Amino acid sequence: SKVTSLGQLEMTWRSRLHFHPLLVRILHKSRLRYYGKPEKKVDMPYQAYFEVADDSGMMSMVLWNSLCPEWYNSLKVGTVLLLEQYAIKTSYPFKTQPTPGDSQMKRLATIEISLNVRDPPTKISIIPEEMVKPEWGLPEVKYRFITRSELDDLPNNHSCDVIGLVTFVGRAERARKREHDEDFWLYRWAHAIDGTSDQPFILEIFATSQPDVFEHIHPMTYLVCTQMRVVRDLTEYPSNTIYLTTSNESQIFITGWHKGQPYTKDTKVKNFIQWTKTQNEADQMKKTVIGGYYPFPRPPSNFLKY
Repeated sequence: SKVTSLGQLEMTWRSRLHFHPLLVRILHKSRLRYYGKPEKKVDMPYQAYFEVADDSGMMSMVLWNSLCPEWYNSLKVGTVLLLEQYAIKTSYPFKTQPTPGDSQMKRLATIEISLNVRDPPTKISIIPEEMVKPEWGLPEVKYRFITRSELDDLPNNHSCDVIGLVTFVGRAERARKREHDEDFWLYRWAHAIDGTSDQPFILEIFATSQPDVFEHIHPMTYLVCTQMRVVRDLTEYPSNTIYLTTSNESQIFITGWHKGQPYTKDTKVKNFIQWTKTQNEADQMKKTVIGGYYPFPRPPSNFLKY
């Protein structure tokens, strides 16, 4: 069938009622958002954002309501989709923006693709990777992996991906989303090492829409976290603490989940795997810790500063 490109869509969408099919690759995936309110009667008030791309650029795609439970887990980073009977809307201005792994990628930010059960009923097809043709020109998924030795030079809020061997994982903790609010964020602290520094990565991992991974982060697992943000202490008395926190588009993976993921081809990931082969498992096991209370960032050493 006749396929259109995201670039053409951005230029011609106002003059069309029906759109040609799209062939795109998913480059980023947000956590699932629940927007239910007691006074609104929506059966399944869910929404998820994806950033999809072809050779003309990258655009947001929004999965709505009952399509979320049906499709969310099948739509992975790297998946190629054929989309038919979708709607086009002007972009929502306040959504978070992931940092593309490819800095040359053109962002088509004025419109977004809207996938619904009706008006019109969207048809989503997943194209198996072995059937994807090079002439389609779909971009590969690119990452921004850093090593622990590179972290100290990165600015606050810098976006990066990390891989490490878990040496500590804390218990799940809760923080109120807003003061006097009934809603909580669930998160846990973890340390991971990669052999490039004496210091570990300190990771604040919020429960994304991957409970099966979040609940099974254990010492000695290989942990990959994507789209992490650098947090530096920018107060008057900086404590030199630097850690990484998850963003809306973060994905986390542990041993058992890495097979077939696009990041397995990344050079820094391969270097990390080589390093782990030189390590003695029993020696590393002695240094691991699990659970307990982990006050972080640490309060200042001096009570006046506190």
